[in-house]
Amino acid sequence: MRIANTVNDSIVDGPGLRFTVFVQGCPHQCPGCHNPETHDPSRGETVTLEALEAQMGKNPLLAGLTLSGGEPFAQAGDCAALARIAHQRGLNVWTYTGYLFETILHKHDPQWDALLRETDVLVDGPFLRKEKTYGLPFRGSRNQRLIRVPESLAQDTVVLWESTDPLKKFTVPES
Repeated sequence: MRIANTVNDSIVDGPGLRFTVFVQGCPHQCPGCHNPETHDPSRGETVTLEALEAQMGKNPLLAGLTLSGGEPFAQAGDCAALARIAHQRGLNVWTYTGYLFETILHKHDPQWDALLRETDVLVDGPFLRKEKTYGLPFRGSRNQRLIRVPESLAQDTVVLWESTDPLKKFTVPES
């Protein structure tokens, strides 16, 4: 897996203490992106899933794993495998993407589908500089949605995560 870096104890990439993986490579290259160094897929470093699992396992206080970027769906297979490991450890998984939820659903790519099924909350949509905000939790621009993926898949409609939702372990629907 190619990554830009990790943060072992993030409090800004979802609720609770999080292990955040910033994947390397992003096709969106949004103007004003706060991680432009993650755009070039040839930069960063290659790490094994085992190394990331070991790093994630060092912090017993983690509430979850956050996959950010770059673009996690550009490395969907590896990201899905890491998310599966996080779920096995009882952690919830948040994934940030420049794609819309509907685009991911209609792609019908097995690796994208796997990552979506292993995601509890999807922060979707590109960063838009004209929609930039500091006032909304866990996103950079107003157009981005925080989507409760299991509920959205089960109900066949977008169900939004709210900041008042209790911090809990999320369940993953069976595939």
